[in-house]
Amino acid sequence: MSLKKVLLTALLVLSVALVGCGSDKAAKQDKVLKVATSPDFAPFAFTEEKSKEYVGFEMDLIKAIAKQMGTKAEISNISFDGLIPALLANNVDLAISGVTITPERQQKVDFSQAYYRSGLSIMVRTENNEIKSFKDLAGKKVAVQIGTSSATAAKNIPNATVREFNLVPEVVMELQNKGVDAVINDLPVNQYFLATTKTKDVKLVGELLSTEDYGIMVNKGNKKLLEQINKAMDELKKNGEYDKIYKKWFGELKK
Repeated sequence: MSLKKVLLTALLVLSVALVGCGSDKAAKQDKVLKVATSPDFAPFAFTEEKSKEYVGFEMDLIKAIAKQMGTKAEISNISFDGLIPALLANNVDLAISGVTITPERQQKVDFSQAYYRSGLSIMVRTENNEIKSFKDLAGKKVAVQIGTSSATAAKNIPNATVREFNLVPEVVMELQNKGVDAVINDLPVNQYFLATTKTKDVKLVGELLSTEDYGIMVNKGNKKLLEQINKAMDELKKNGEYDKIYKKWFGELKK
């Protein structure tokens, strides 16, 4: 082989190697999970006042899942009713925001295994001794967050006037201001509000309406990502990291 051919071959090998290195670097840079959440759902996801960072049970969990998968979570603030549209438009990879797994939603997106079991609860003003269960809400004024399972349940209450709000604090404020008789919301949300505000003017009453499983949403048919998320969650439950995150936000692990 001539010297010219040797040099050309060497240059070709070098260029391929450089392209390969560039591709590896780009691949590593692309290894980011684009996560959508509506950070108004404490203690699952909310904005920390001082740092302005998104914190909560779900935020810790999705970061741990991403780390287990060997990637990072890039979190975007998207309104609750915009989560599924964001997935369908491929603007994000997944959504985690206290979303109940329902047959209706499963027609549009796929869900991971459940990471939290919740239920709908009632909160009323402290002086209200009339409302003790869901059947007592018939004909009453009820506040809920728009687009949630609470809103769906409230609309099935006979003769109830349902008022929908964008944010949880707005829902509770309406109750405190006597604009409604009761609030329906997920149990942990109501419990967290009572625990953090130490308020004495509202209280929880009655049994849970039903149990609800929260799951992580991915675009329908994205089996690879779904398998990775479920596998990572299984590992977090095995190594104790899930229990650690759960106890941080809820005090004790739900059996």
